[in-house]
Amino acid sequence: MNDKVYWLAWHIILAGQARKFWKIIDYFGGAVRAWHAADGEFGSSNGLLWENSNQLLKRRRNTDLEQVAGFLENKKSDMSLLFYNDGDYPEQLKNIFDPPPVLYLRGHRASLGDAPVAMVGARRASPYGLHVAESLARDLAAAGFGVVSGMARGIDTAAHRGALQGGGKTVAVLGCGIDVVYPRENAGIMQEIAGAGAVVSEFPPGSRPEPWHFPVRNRVISGLSKIVVVVEAAEKSGALITANTALEQGREVMAVPGNVTARLSRGPNGLIKQGAAPVLSAGDILEEMGAGVLFATRHETAAGGLKFTDDEKLLDSIIDFQPVSIEALVQKSGLGADRVMTALVFLEMKGMVRQMPGRLYAKAR
Repeated sequence: MNDKVYWLAWHIILAGQARKFWKIIDYFGGAVRAWHAADGEFGSSNGLLWENSNQLLKRRRNTDLEQVAGFLENKKSDMSLLFYNDGDYPEQLKNIFDPPPVLYLRGHRASLGDAPVAMVGARRASPYGLHVAESLARDLAAAGFGVVSGMARGIDTAAHRGALQGGGKTVAVLGCGIDVVYPRENAGIMQEIAGAGAVVSEFPPGSRPEPWHFPVRNRVISGLSKIVVVVEAAEKSGALITANTALEQGREVMAVPGNVTARLSRGPNGLIKQGAAPVLSAGDILEEMGAGVLFATRHETAAGGLKFTDDEKLLDSIIDFQPVSIEALVQKSGLGADRVMTALVFLEMKGMVRQMPGRLYAKAR
């Protein structure tokens, strides 16, 4: 029987438990040898101390290799399996401490190596966070760089949407089977992601989105990337777990600054305080990667060589030293309130405007 059948069988038994998988493979010297090992060889005297060794051995006895082989041979046409030893398994992911032994995939395998930026953040994101994530991903895609995220509500979905709008590749790493749509409203964008990039998971088809799956999948999001960008996150959140995992994997972590009074800004602002590079535009991410790309929609100004979006440039031309309200800026600029708020945050960070009492804004210099 093909060695991959044994490999896949162990992976199914230990789905989401890559460290245990690798411990078994390393100890026995291969999946076939481990499969045929006597039960007693899994005891603590041999260095394999398992709190649930009886459950592990029961699963091995109850796993039908013929069924596994049948699945491998007759899997759905829109699904492929990527094994760790395959030549096109992404090198970035292969080099983390506990890479997934097998990835289930819909879409284009090559896309896994073309998404150097991971973008993560809050599920219940603010309009500001959603707009920033979508804009950053769109600009990165337009510059030829793919984006990886987790297809969760909020920042993840905005990042995927922006990358698709920019005509680029995007990769969604799921905490469930690739045939399970979660959240349900993302059925449409899931199809788009598979068409333009890839949807991947280390959990077998049919796996439900269990809570413990998501911290496990976060290491894959960061593992596929070179840089992890946190847009919005509370002080204790999955996005910060991903950021910490990224640091352990030797990845760069960047963060989008936010309003110091907002709960969802505490995560990224805290990362910046600890040394993460701030993201004011997609250009900052590209510079971190050494790409050094300036976009046509960005403009150099005499104000210290700062880069501005079109929205920021428009508002900068409207605001003078007389304080003006957000409502007036919306009316004068013709922009939506969320775009005005986003541009004001960045103009304030760049020292071009200052916020006055009563949520009024005036030129700072």
